[in-house]
Amino acid sequence: MTGVLVGEKMTFERWVESEGLDLVRGFYIEDLKAIPLKPWTRKGGLGVYIKLDGTGWENVAYVCEIPPGKALKPQRHLYEENIYILKGQGSTRVWNDGGREQTVEWKAGSLFAIPLNTRHEHVNRSPDEAVRYVAVTLAPSMMNLFRDTDFIFNIPHDFTNRFDGEPGYFSGEEKVFKDPGGFRGQILETNLVLDVPKHALAEREERGAGGRNIRFEMAGNVMDCHVSEFPVGTYKKAHRHAGHAHVIILSGKGYSLLWQDGTPFQRVDWQAGSMIVPPDRCWHQHFNTGIAPARYLALHGMRSHKFKMGIESSEVKSSKEGGKQIEFEDELPEIREMFEKELVKLGLKCQMPVHKK
Repeated sequence: MTGVLVGEKMTFERWVESEGLDLVRGFYIEDLKAIPLKPWTRKGGLGVYIKLDGTGWENVAYVCEIPPGKALKPQRHLYEENIYILKGQGSTRVWNDGGREQTVEWKAGSLFAIPLNTRHEHVNRSPDEAVRYVAVTLAPSMMNLFRDTDFIFNIPHDFTNRFDGEPGYFSGEEKVFKDPGGFRGQILETNLVLDVPKHALAEREERGAGGRNIRFEMAGNVMDCHVSEFPVGTYKKAHRHAGHAHVIILSGKGYSLLWQDGTPFQRVDWQAGSMIVPPDRCWHQHFNTGIAPARYLALHGMRSHKFKMGIESSEVKSSKEGGKQIEFEDELPEIREMFEKELVKLGLKCQMPVHKK
């Protein structure tokens, strides 16, 4: 975003500084479970904000920790927020000004969304273990738009079309959402995924390598998320799309290549707990060099399927036909060579078929 500077910094940057938190920049986080945190008075816990290069100023991530047996201070905010639990267990109470209330129970591996502008309180139910979670929010977009953080945190309005205390709101029930625009995976509407690392996935061959995928639409958000997994000794087709996708590695080990047209590859090695955000329209390709399937969660910005019918079809269309995906037979030979050499060093076997031009 441009044109929203206050002095020399954007409103969001100035707000993070006022919170006494670090704003981590760069391209990649090696381990979200180990990233250093600072006391966060507003929350009553510990935290750090993460603004990686690929996010632009649309969305941002933060990591928060709740001490054993403690609760964070109740909050409300006029921006969407999706939360993934990295470790620990507990619950979150959600309520609106109309007195409607629901509670969601969660554990490590759970994913849920805070309904827009609801009050909420996170509680650590363990007396011995800290809770740590990562959240992706639209805070930069909203703060830089209104330039008034008091408005962001204190506006009294209930979005009852998103949350009105409906029974079973956080039951984990999933409803299949059909996209007439051409996405051939599976899209589920839900407000809680209890165990993302173990959730069943649907086959999705468009990215190749026997990959599987599922997408979640949560709490009526314009943000969405997806989970992908691909087998040992394989890699996915190179593709590109708008930025803002926070890719969090859930299991496995490997690396990703990222590049813009006409530039050298940039390699990022990853493992469970790593996070990367591919920059806007940057080619990227994921490679599994571990001994188990590689699974990741991608938390997006404003790209809900309800609001972008059919865009997905162009994302799996060949780049030779004007699409955003490079087919295996069209990729540079050094990509396959690099992968096979890496597997040899690790004593693993390539499971990719031969692709003829």
